[in-house]
Formats: sequence, structure tokens, C-alpha cells
Amino acid sequence: MRKKPKIAIIGAGASGCFAALQIYEELQGLCDIQIFEKSKEPLSKLKISGGGRCNVTHNLFDPELLSMRYPRGNKELRWAFESFGPNDTINWFKKRGVTLKAEPDGRMFPTTDSSETIIQCFLEELKSKKIPIHFEQGLVGIYSNHTTNQDPNRNNEFRVLWEGGIEENFDIVVIATGSNRKVWSILEKLGHKIITPVPSLFTLTLENTDIIDLTGLVIPNSEIKILPKGKPQKGPMLITHWGLSGPCALRLSAWEARTLFEADYKVELSVNWIGGEKSQNIEEIYLRKKEKTPGEKLIPDPEWKLPSRFWEWILKETKLLPNKRYSDISKSEIRALSLALTQTKLRMVAKGVFKEEFVTAGGVSRKDIHFQTMESKQTPGLFFTGEVIDVDGVTGGFNFQNAWTTATLAARGIHKTIVT
Repeated sequence: MRKKPKIAIIGAGASGCFAALQIYEELQGLCDIQIFEKSKEPLSKLKISGGGRCNVTHNLFDPELLSMRYPRGNKELRWAFESFGPNDTINWFKKRGVTLKAEPDGRMFPTTDSSETIIQCFLEELKSKKIPIHFEQGLVGIYSNHTTNQDPNRNNEFRVLWEGGIEENFDIVVIATGSNRKVWSILEKLGHKIITPVPSLFTLTLENTDIIDLTGLVIPNSEIKILPKGKPQKGPMLITHWGLSGPCALRLSAWEARTLFEADYKVELSVNWIGGEKSQNIEEIYLRKKEKTPGEKLIPDPEWKLPSRFWEWILKETKLLPNKRYSDISKSEIRALSLALTQTKLRMVAKGVFKEEFVTAGGVSRKDIHFQTMESKQTPGLFFTGEVIDVDGVTGGFNFQNAWTTATLAARGIHKTIVT
């Protein structure tokens, strides 16, 4: 391979820009790195992340626990996070003058609360290292010497074609395009299996229900599952004018992405508004209160932290009048109340949109990739980073951490390829 290898990075999103900078560091600048972007600006998804604040990562530092936040790719990332995890991300930005802060839920943002801080950090780094971004460069095809049976002594050189008939040769190609059907089609021609992409991380639109009268309320410790045998997901639940959102609903949309897709987003849901509490336990608690303190008014347990308007809705659902005393409540009413708190049935009829962070489940099969280096098993010299792969995390900074981690592994893999 020539002394200064040419490296093309396809995609100027988070993982593409980070990969470029990490490759530069690994090779000490002894390479020609170029980024190609189909749109007119870089880092567009990063710009809107976290409501414009940019949820850079999550302060979950245990690789085992961290990997469990990924519905797809958790096994592969378990090792990868040992190599580059959230603490490494924090230090990387810190060395470049960007300090991150953790919020109570673990999400991490720049202390400026502005995604522009992260964007400018990347752009300044790229400029200082003279790594150009070529905009409005739509990818048409990638042809590898390895797959076209050309001269094997040409070091697997790639011929990359762009819209407008432009083509250029590169020694290394990094695919960092995120969810892109056209790119996936190109990769299929190179022999890669594409796991059918389906949406992940979306809100749950409900059939007509008066729960939407509570729009804006957050129930802090909810649990939701698909009936009859779905895996429950926990977290704060946000009630919206169309249905359910917040971490609890979004986690369900991620973990059950394929189940919901196959059901055309029409399923029956069961919601436990007080976490994993069993209806029988709640029933027993209220029966004891009825026996020991019959003159007291019926109230929710303060530890549940239920908003007063939500409690009123629950009472209405069970046809219980407010301010009733335990002595006035029958055992059957207590049972109905316990079931309403722990097993509310709601009908999902459509997929909503979580505008801050659209993620796709699917992409290049993980089995086609050496996860130690992020290099293709089918096409030597071709590397992958970020969401172009069949890897996705729940909301909370996990998808960006996947971008930083896989980009770093790709950079190290490229260094290994070039120096050996």
C-alpha cells in the first residue's frame, strides 16, 4: 500500500466525523482522509438531538450494564465498551475543551446545553487536521478489487462512484451513513446481508381514550408490555394528546420494534402505573387499611408519586368517588382499583414519531462484521460505524455512544490494516 493511503468516509454524521478524527489520531496524520456527505450540511442529526442540547452519552460506566441498553448488538458491544466507553467519550471531549454534565436520569449533555458546542468542536478539529467534507456527494456504487477479481496486488483498492458520473479510487472505505436504504442496496451487491430495517424509538398512538385528557402528565415509575406475553419495560411515562411517550414507551418501541412492525402497530397494551407492583399486593395493602384505619380517606401511596390529576382519573376509571373513606369501599372496589393501577388495558393503533431521535432497527448484519475492528468479513478494507449496522440502543445517549465506540474501533482496525 502507498505510504499515504487514501481513506474515504461515507457520511458526515456523528460516527463519520468521529471516525475521521480517530483515524487521524491513530495514523498520526499519515493518510489522506476525506469525508463525503450527500446533504448540504454535516451532523444534522446531532444538531437536533436532545431538543437541540445534544445527548452525547450516558453516565453508565459498567460495560455489562451499558450493553443491556441495546436491543440489538448488546453482545457485540459488551466487549467494545471495554475498549471505548462513556468515560472515554467524556475524556475525549474534555481534552478538546468541552465539558459534559450528567442529569439525574443519567443522560449527558455539554454544560452549554447546546448541540452547537459539539458541532463546532468537530468542525474545528476537522479543520485543524485538514480533513475536508465534500457535500452533495450522493453515493452510487462501491467496487472492490477484492470482489471484482482484478489484480490481487492492487491491495483491495476501491472504486467509488458518485452521482454525476464522478469516480475516485481509495484504499480504505468507511461506511457511516446511518439508516440509508440506497447504501444498504449497494452493500448487498458487495455480498453483505441486510437485516430488514424497521422503525425503532417512536411514540405509541392510542385508540380513543380519555387518558389523553391528562396530556403533559408524567407518571414516574411505569411499566408497559404488549399482551399477552410481551417483555415489560420500565421508566417514566409521558401522557400526550395522541397517546404515550417518555422513556417507558420509547423503550417498548425499541425492544419490541419487530413485534410491533409485524402487528402493523395494532396491539393491546397493559400498563402498570406503579412499577412492577402486583395487583394482589396492592389489594392486600388496601384491605389492611380498610381493616385497621377505616375512617381514613382513600389515597395513593406517597412513594408512587402519582400526580393528583392522574389519581382522579384512576378513581373515575374504577367508578370511585373522591374523598371516600376505607370503610365506604367494598372489597370488589378495592380489587378494581388495584387492577386499574397495575393492569390498565390500552389499545395501540399506530406508530407516532419521536422527532428528537429517529432510530432504525436493522442494517448490515452483525455476523458480517469483525467487531474487534469493524471491518467487513466479505470485503477487506471496508469498515462500518454507527447505525448503518444492525445495532440500536434505547433513548438516553446510547445511540451516540455506539457511534463513538464503533468509530474508534474502526480507526484502530484501519491502523492495524495499514501498518501490517
